[in-house]
Amino acid sequence: MALLLYQAQQLHYDSATMIMRLKAKIQALEEQMSSVSEKSSKYGQIAAEEVPKSLYCLGVRLTTEWFGNLNLQRKLKEKQQLDMKLTDYNLYHFCVFSDNILATSVVVNSTALNSKNPDMVVFHLITDEINYTPMKAWFSMNDFRGVTVEVQKFDDFTWLNASYVPVLKQLQDSETQSYYFSGNTDDGRTPIKFRNPKYLSMLNHLRFYIPEVFPALKKVVFLDDDVVVQKDLSALFSIDLNGNVNGAVETCMETFHRYHKYLNYSHPLIRAHFDPDACGWAFGMNVFDLVEWRRRNVTGIYHYWQERNVDRTLWKLGTLPPGLLTFYGLTEPLDPLWHILGLGYTNVDSQLIEKGAVLHFNGNSKPWLKIGIEKYKPLWEKYVDYSHSLLQQCNFH
Repeated sequence: MALLLYQAQQLHYDSATMIMRLKAKIQALEEQMSSVSEKSSKYGQIAAEEVPKSLYCLGVRLTTEWFGNLNLQRKLKEKQQLDMKLTDYNLYHFCVFSDNILATSVVVNSTALNSKNPDMVVFHLITDEINYTPMKAWFSMNDFRGVTVEVQKFDDFTWLNASYVPVLKQLQDSETQSYYFSGNTDDGRTPIKFRNPKYLSMLNHLRFYIPEVFPALKKVVFLDDDVVVQKDLSALFSIDLNGNVNGAVETCMETFHRYHKYLNYSHPLIRAHFDPDACGWAFGMNVFDLVEWRRRNVTGIYHYWQERNVDRTLWKLGTLPPGLLTFYGLTEPLDPLWHILGLGYTNVDSQLIEKGAVLHFNGNSKPWLKIGIEKYKPLWEKYVDYSHSLLQQCNFH
């Protein structure tokens, strides 16, 4: 544009000609910027979804170790038979649903190292069929300061079927399969991040079935696998939720994180039931009162909204929008320092990071990926023992 202005002065272009040329140049730049932005988004999403070779290697080696080491299997079996802590609701129960062995290990290890009473901490880990064996092997061969660790696979839950779970029923629909797995562009209306098939994984939606997964428990703290714990979390279990089901940190300091950002308010059902300026909150570190959950049939509320979103008109995808609907009016705000967000996509105040109890690497830049934000990686890596023989064999560094 500076060049055009110079040419206009030198050649005495009339104003109409100059404006037309400026307009054409601006349009060309906008198209170029749009194309680059779209490619950047796609490449970033692909990078975020990759499984690093080192993680794949770890799973294979752990599986080999499990089936080649009968003592390891016997050790785990004896421990489970004698461990009464798994159903003792007087202890501190945490749950993680993940297919990432190393990330889950960091969650457990960071919690254990920062716990005042690790012998009172119980972790319930749920994974899939593929990662079940290596996950069992890893947590059998490593000690976490006396923390009790249970590993299950969701394939063993007989109640988890299409007749009960709307998401599983929707997965059987050919149109749904085409939408999420065919790679069609949907005319560019739906951002690529919302078409990520991971959002249809039961490990992602299992958070809405916690009372069924742990029928003997009364209270549990849910942690995502991309968090680091850097404070003792025992005080979470004594927080009064004031009759609510979900204790969570609100994220509505900006209008960006209010309900209207996540839900389709052109739909009459949404408009009729939910305040568009209601405060959003975060999944990733949540305190759940399972007694109150069962009494209020919260899973039934989740089913109601999932069944009405079969055509994806209430929200696009993900677990936060249905979570906002399911726990509307049932969420107790927690002190923001319990859960610090944004370490996987933005700059975070260093003082908040220092004071925060749980640091969340939400976003595409996970700390175990090459695209992780370099200045935040040490916060996660300090809980990885890179001297471990299996990690060295798989080139973790």
